[in-house]
Parts: sequence; structure tokens; C-alpha cells
Amino acid sequence: MATIVTSKNRKVEFGEGLPTAVIGERINPTGKKKLAEDLSKGKFDVLIQEVLSQKEAGADILDVNVAASGVDEANILPKAVLKVLEVSGLPVCIDSSNPEALKKALEVYPYKALVNSVSGQEKSLKAVLPLVKKFGASVVGLIMDDSGIPKTADKRLNVAKRIIETAESYGVPKEDIVIDCLCLAQAAETNSGVVTLEALTRVSRELGVATVLGVSNISFGMPDRKIINLSFLAQAISQGLNAAIVDPTIKGVVETILASDFLAGRDSYGKRYLKYYREKRKAKKD
Repeated sequence: MATIVTSKNRKVEFGEGLPTAVIGERINPTGKKKLAEDLSKGKFDVLIQEVLSQKEAGADILDVNVAASGVDEANILPKAVLKVLEVSGLPVCIDSSNPEALKKALEVYPYKALVNSVSGQEKSLKAVLPLVKKFGASVVGLIMDDSGIPKTADKRLNVAKRIIETAESYGVPKEDIVIDCLCLAQAAETNSGVVTLEALTRVSRELGVATVLGVSNISFGMPDRKIINLSFLAQAISQGLNAAIVDPTIKGVVETILASDFLAGRDSYGKRYLKYYREKRKAKKD
């Protein structure tokens, strides 16, 4: 069973035994002053730069988030989604907690999108899942509910079950559900990484749905964060991670994913790994 996200000429499939999908995270104005200013003026120059750099770096899917002070999200998000599609040709992950903005973006996206996200909170389930069903999208389910992010793998698994069961009751098939096991800063929560990896493994094996994870939270507050992030990313892939929300322009990120897929038996004879390095060498010569 594979989760599928599409654009006009691209179909990205991820799930058990398949290569890890690279979801580029850079189209997000949080902490990016120039991007936020551009979006608040309805301009997309900075966004286009982020699109091109991530596509060149090897992203399979591009996450699009425009939430920032001064940005009319319901107006700008659909325009941004279309601009990303036009410039990159890659499938889009529509990232918003605003149901109105989400609806308008889904209305203009003519292919199968990935919605980021729904949570186990009752309000979120009721607002997002009807849209996912109506537009035939796939959806990221965040393992958190009205009590927050559970501290144990058992409790996270229970939230995941509730999200899946509720989504199916709305007519969203299991293959269109992608569970995000979430990770907190290891410096603040000593067992954060262990709990996340255990939850990820159990969701994959016991619930049979695809998994996704943004890895950068794990290293918050620590020096040389890149090393921690890449180590955690490799461990997560070995435990069944199917899609990674990452910055593909950071050296070592895509390489770690490709190497981890090869070692996890998701890249037969290292064909994708070898292809990546052949293309890299060719680009240097050109």
C-alpha cells in the first residue's frame, strides 16, 4: 500500500519498502523575514528562489506554508500553490491550519495534494477531514490531541488510531493517511528521540500507514545541530520512516536519505544512490 501525491507530470509514491520521499520545508515564512515581507505584498520572488533551490537539491514534494503576520493566508496560499506548481512541476504539500485557506488552495490544485495537517483534536478533525475527502487529497495526521503531545509511544499510537478511524469514517482511505509521530527537543525531553522512534515503528508495523517526520526539532538548543539531525534522520528511516520534511539544500540531507534507503533495502543494488552521484558529477563537469 502506497501513499500517492501528484502534479501534472510527477507521481510520488511512498510507503512500506519504497524510497523515502523528500518533502522540502523551506517555503515557510517563519524566521524568514524577506519571504514574509514578499508574501505580505503578494509577491513571489523569494518563494521562487526557494522553489528552484529545493528542486535542484532533490526535493520530491514541496511544502507550501504562507502563514505570517500581515499575510492574507486565504488569498495568498492558493496563489502560492499555483506558483510553486508552475515553477517546479513538483507535487505540493499544502501546509495550513486555516480551513478557509486550505479549502481555497485545494480548489485551485488540480492534482492529488498532500494536506499538512490534521491532528487528533476534535475541532481539527471536523474542519480538515471533509476537505481531504472532498478534494481527494492525502493528509498528514499529527499525533497530538486536546491534551497536547503524548509523552509515551502507547499514547501516541492511540491518537494515531483515532485519527485513522475518524478519517476512514469520513471516507478517507488508509493509503491517503500519513502519520507524523512528532519529535520534541531532546535537550528538554530526555527520551524524546526514543519515544518518537518507538511510536514511528509501531505506527508502521501495527497500523500499516505511511509515516512522515520533521527532524529538526530534535536538536533544538544544541550545538552543531546538523549532525544530530542527520543522525536522527538515519535512525528514523531505519525504523520505517517513509517521508521526511527537511531542508534538502543543506549538504548531507539528501545524501543521508539515499544512503539510509540503500542500507534499509529500499534501493535495490543502490541504483538511486548511484544515479544521484552520477548526476552530481555530471553537473560539476557542465
